[in-house]
Amino acid sequence: MKTTEKEIVTLKRSLLIDTENKLNKQVEMEGKSSAYYLSMASWADMQGFTNSARFLYDHAEEERGHMLKLFRYINEAGGHAIQPEITSIRQHFNSLREVFELILEHEIEVTKSINTIVDHCFNVKDFATFSFMQWYVTEQREEETLARRALEIFDIIGEEGIGLWTIDQELGKLHATTEGQT
Repeated sequence: MKTTEKEIVTLKRSLLIDTENKLNKQVEMEGKSSAYYLSMASWADMQGFTNSARFLYDHAEEERGHMLKLFRYINEAGGHAIQPEITSIRQHFNSLREVFELILEHEIEVTKSINTIVDHCFNVKDFATFSFMQWYVTEQREEETLARRALEIFDIIGEEGIGLWTIDQELGKLHATTEGQT
C-alpha cells in the first residue's frame, strides 16, 4: 500500500525537517527572550529597581530553561538543535513601565510562535511533539497573565511621588508569588 503522507517516525528520527526547523526557530526565540530579560534586569538594577531587577533576572533564567527544554527535545527526537546567535538586544529603556509593556508585547509574540508550532504538529499528525508543546501553551498563558498583572500594578498605583518605589515593591511580591511555578 503506497501512502502519499510523509512518514514522521523513521529509524533515525522522529521529527520532520519542517518541525525541526520550527522548533529551532523557537529555540532562538527563547534564547532571545532570555537575553532580553537579562538586559532589562541590568537596566532595572542600574536604575535602582532592585525588586524588578530580581524578577527580571529570574525570568531570564527561566527563559533559558525553556530554550534548553526545546533543545533537548529536538536532539532526543533525532533532530539537530542549533545554538542560536543572539544579537541586537536592546540595552536601554525609557522607563520601568516601558520595560513591562515590551515584556507583554514580546510574550504575545512568543505565544503566536508556540501556536504556529502546535498547529503545524497537529496538521502533520506529529502527536508526540504536539503533546510536548502543550506545556509551552500553558506556560505562555501564565507568562501573558503575569505581564498583564505587572502592567495593572502601574495603572493601580500610578507612577507619581513614591509610586515607582511602591510599584517596584509590588513587582517583587508578584515575583515571589510566581517562584517555582514553572
